[in-house]
Amino acid sequence: MRDNLKYDKIKRRKITRKGLFNVWKLFGYIKPYRLEYGLGLFFLLGASLANLAFPKLLGDLVNSGNTGQLNNDLSNLIILLVIILIVQALFSYFRTVLFVNVTEKSMADLRRKTYSHLVKLPMRFFDKNRVGELNSRISADVSLVQETLTSTLADFIRQVVIISGGIILLLSIVPQLTLFMLAILPVVVILVFFFGRFIRRFSKDAQKKVAESNTIVEETLQGITSVKGYTNEFFEIARYHKKILEVAQIGMKSGRYRGAFSVFLILSVFGSLVAVVWKGAILMSQGEMLAGDLFSFVIYSAYIGGNIGGMAAVITRMQRFIGATEDLFEIFNAEEETITQVSTDSESANRLTGEISFENLSFAYPSRKDEMVLQSINLTIRPNQMIALVGPSGAGKSSIANLILRLYEPTDGKIMYDKHPAGDYELSDIRNHIALVPQDIFLFGGSIRENIAYGKPGASEDAIRKAAEKANAWEFISRFPDELETIVGERGTQLSGGQRQRIAIARAILNDPRILILDEATSSLDAESEKLVQEALEKLMIGRTSIVIAHRLSTIHRADQIFVLDQGSIVELGTHKELMEKTEGVYRKLNELQLIQ
Repeated sequence: MRDNLKYDKIKRRKITRKGLFNVWKLFGYIKPYRLEYGLGLFFLLGASLANLAFPKLLGDLVNSGNTGQLNNDLSNLIILLVIILIVQALFSYFRTVLFVNVTEKSMADLRRKTYSHLVKLPMRFFDKNRVGELNSRISADVSLVQETLTSTLADFIRQVVIISGGIILLLSIVPQLTLFMLAILPVVVILVFFFGRFIRRFSKDAQKKVAESNTIVEETLQGITSVKGYTNEFFEIARYHKKILEVAQIGMKSGRYRGAFSVFLILSVFGSLVAVVWKGAILMSQGEMLAGDLFSFVIYSAYIGGNIGGMAAVITRMQRFIGATEDLFEIFNAEEETITQVSTDSESANRLTGEISFENLSFAYPSRKDEMVLQSINLTIRPNQMIALVGPSGAGKSSIANLILRLYEPTDGKIMYDKHPAGDYELSDIRNHIALVPQDIFLFGGSIRENIAYGKPGASEDAIRKAAEKANAWEFISRFPDELETIVGERGTQLSGGQRQRIAIARAILNDPRILILDEATSSLDAESEKLVQEALEKLMIGRTSIVIAHRLSTIHRADQIFVLDQGSIVELGTHKELMEKTEGVYRKLNELQLIQ
């Protein structure tokens, strides 16, 4: 049921030329394993043909009994039926194994490529796409593709073989009865399909209403304090009761249609069977048909009818498969950043000195192109300087940090590193020389060791421990029974805010960056934690270009330069002392406001 709900979220697309072209591109992942897949198709075809032989042989068995030749033909027919049964079983086994093997290997390649492509996409892509939706494409979409290549495609081929092969065999046995059957059966199957789809619409409506009622329960329980505070218990009860009644009404209406559908199904299917047998009996009485042929005919008719009915479900799954394929290729069509494997050697030829300058730079986020976040910014940061960015919320401080990291490209103007345009450097080389310590620290769910070593994968035990000591993190790590092997929990929830900050600082120390960006790294900490984190940050900033985005202005009094931003522009520039001398200055007013608080 869960899988069905998961796949229901995948849009069914019409089978178009573009959709088929995407499917054909997807089969490129099977190309390395085409020999195995081709062999699987051979076994599939063989199993389907063997399946078709059963009704004919069973009919021959009945005919031999009617003609008095049962003793002579019984052994041969039984042996042939056993052989075909064994062949079908073996072919089905090998087909399944080969299809699963090929699909698992090709889907592993597809998942690897999809993930690899995703992590190389620029930030503007993630601004426009939800993480949950992207995760769904890697899980639900790829799983649907996997199911299609493993079973849906096989079902489609098998059904085509059985329907076409069955009709050919029936025409060769009794053409008159076959034409009679073909005039009745497809009409019945089509009516059953459309009636069934009509009923499924009620089931979807019921699911939607149940989901809405569950939302009411979830919101009520999550906001139970507000519900009780405003004495709205009876309001919520009435709201839930109304929604549940709607579910019940749809369910009862659906029940009436399901009952009618059952009646229709019994009358149409069994009525068709009676009509076919009646016509066959007439042909038998006229000597134009044998009893065994009628027996085979009925079984073939059931085969063909069942597979025609099943074809609708297969086509629906194929439409979802095309939808999943198009969603995946929407990701692949997004242009990657140029990411290269960088050297971890700190003395590499591309090592930056830490000088940064913005020249007449303007910037708007790709998702909000009409809203300029930064306008005509000109600033220069010298190597080993500590500079601070201050200003009210929305002034553009974090946007400058994002641009220095080259998470985004300027809308206008340019960024220079060591007096060279940013384009002269590999993107990975620039980021490899920058470390960011944000306010909201993200830790991976593994151990403390893994989180610190993320700054320099493959670092030695001694280097990790020294980084932790410099970050004032070892004092709490050493108190844990597992020390560096302590699991931090999802997003680091097992650690306090100050502990997470110090782990992030240790990660930055291990990275040994030339440029350090501190984005309000102490703003949400208590006094004791802030003192420990501030001490660690001061050690980290020695001998590096440091860019501090400050909320608490007391932490930047010693900055070499303070850039004051307001509405995307630099409105003041100077040291703390120089800015405090401006009686009507923005910086001085911000400082005085914090002193009052």
